[in-house]
Amino acid sequence: MERATSRRYPIGAELIGPTQTHFRVWAPKAQDVDLVLEESAKKDAERTFHPLLREDGGYFSGAANAGAGALYRFRVNKAEHFHPDPASRFQPHGPHGSSCVVDPTQFKWTDSKWRGVQMKAEIIYEMHVGTFTKEGTWRAASEQLAELARIGITVVEMMPIADFPGNFGWGYDGVDLFAPFHLYGTPDDLRQFVDRAHSLGLAVILDVVYNHFGPDGNYLAVYSDDYLIREQETDWGDSINFDGPNSAPVREFYITNGRYWIEEFHFDGFRFDATDAVHDKSDEYIIGAVGRAARKTAAPRSIILIAENERQVAKLVRPRSEGGDDLDAVWNDDFHHSAVVALTGRREAYYSDFLGTPQEFISAAKYGYLFQGQPYFWQEAPRGTPAFGSPPHAFVAFIENHDQVSNTAAGERLRFQSSPGRYRAMTALLLLGPWTPLLFQGQEFGASTPFIFFTDVGDGPMREAIRKGRFGFLAQFPSLATKEVQERLPVPSDPTSFVSCKLDFSERQKNQELYDLHVDLLRLRREDSRFREQKPNGVDGAVLGPASFVLRYFSEDNRDDRLLVVNFGERRELKPLPEPLLAPPLGLEWETIWSSESARYGGSGTATVATQDNWTIPAEATVALRLVPEKKPRKQPKPRKWG
Repeated sequence: MERATSRRYPIGAELIGPTQTHFRVWAPKAQDVDLVLEESAKKDAERTFHPLLREDGGYFSGAANAGAGALYRFRVNKAEHFHPDPASRFQPHGPHGSSCVVDPTQFKWTDSKWRGVQMKAEIIYEMHVGTFTKEGTWRAASEQLAELARIGITVVEMMPIADFPGNFGWGYDGVDLFAPFHLYGTPDDLRQFVDRAHSLGLAVILDVVYNHFGPDGNYLAVYSDDYLIREQETDWGDSINFDGPNSAPVREFYITNGRYWIEEFHFDGFRFDATDAVHDKSDEYIIGAVGRAARKTAAPRSIILIAENERQVAKLVRPRSEGGDDLDAVWNDDFHHSAVVALTGRREAYYSDFLGTPQEFISAAKYGYLFQGQPYFWQEAPRGTPAFGSPPHAFVAFIENHDQVSNTAAGERLRFQSSPGRYRAMTALLLLGPWTPLLFQGQEFGASTPFIFFTDVGDGPMREAIRKGRFGFLAQFPSLATKEVQERLPVPSDPTSFVSCKLDFSERQKNQELYDLHVDLLRLRREDSRFREQKPNGVDGAVLGPASFVLRYFSEDNRDDRLLVVNFGERRELKPLPEPLLAPPLGLEWETIWSSESARYGGSGTATVATQDNWTIPAEATVALRLVPEKKPRKQPKPRKWG
């Protein structure tokens, strides 16, 4: 077989002519590797064998007569069984089947004028393709993009799509990191989704899992024992070898994967899953390396890079010149945990270190993470590192996401665990706060459909092990640990668990008041000069009561400031009022511009909050105020005589 004169990527199958494909695989464990071209996916299909040439460093490569759509596998050391390409671009019959040659140039992009996305001023929408629509495909999902753009979403965050076994799953058990999940559609269907999003002004980022492989369908050990570090486990299995012996090709594999999604599918960045489980002591942390390579590939288009990190390591969003990893943002679980406690009173398991008090939300608005190195009693150790100086848009805030909705007995949405007024008030805080807000699919119209942990991975024993593991995880919550509750928990491998999570878009009309609430808030955030600003040190706050507080958004001369008054408790008349953040500049007064208690949203109606005589905060409400010229001269204090 011939060597290729040039390749775009160091691994995988690449067309080098209309009917010629070059193959390259890292297989240091092998003495020899044969390319197996297959006429079809049938067991008795005709096959032809082509020995690959050995290269230095454990690579094997060569070209063969094969065009787009050709099916192939590799044979290692003349073994009886054949295996898919570790860098397969498509697995039409799943991870256990044949790999498929893909021609990425067949799709005709229309987004040449798309310039990418910046982190500031974005609204993120987390989507699971399999449950976003009844069909569970990219083509069906793309038909809903115009509505997401209309209501003010700017970034779609797609849950993982690397191919995995079975008919349904969250995607975090992927095993073919270059192959889009075959049941969602073809690679070109995915390209069409991204292209359509760009035409509507929507960015699309991909959730990638670089901390483990799924338990079924991973054939990497056939080619090398160096992909994983057996003695260093994560919560999901063996750790990836990013810094051990023979780790350079492993790092290359992941850096190439990042480049590939950006270049061939025009993704606008990544959300890196569970980076606290990505162990790497190299001089250049692998997540930062992937991100920098992705940015270089995208240039001049800009992309965004977001990390999930349970340990809350702030260096992820520091520049490399300061010892950081050059990412743009991190998920802020602290905000979520405080919000859940404030909405539900639920203080158990990982909520136990949160009070849901006004000061927690003020601190989140000013500093991002709440835990930046203090003792964290739930884990019996300090949590977090200092994040002072990080811009507000670097913290992604949410009250729902895939994990947190599912971490209830039946994947129940948060609105059903609180009062309507308090939920509306919290939604307003989420969408008008200085952070970057994230909505989970269906949240915008008050979806009643649950989101349950579901997976079709493996055989009977594996499924039972996953069920026990999942139920054991939920047992950290005492309310979910009882025998009665455990017996009622949805079984992850039950198809009805998956089907029950599919959104019902008719709820946009059925829950019109909640939909209007979200649409109006997104418009206010987008159009208001202060709420859209997200400037560093631009917000201060003060506690007004046991369940109430105010955030003040400052302008240059304080004459265009905004107030966000939040009350999760009973109606309050503020008397006395020794809080300077409530004071308007001379010649100006506060005027209500929005209230979560508007009858439009099912509330009791908008009442006046601030007058020259008093301040009254409605119960379970959030109210936004702006400065306007005084309608009548300001009252003068009555003189008080001594003696």
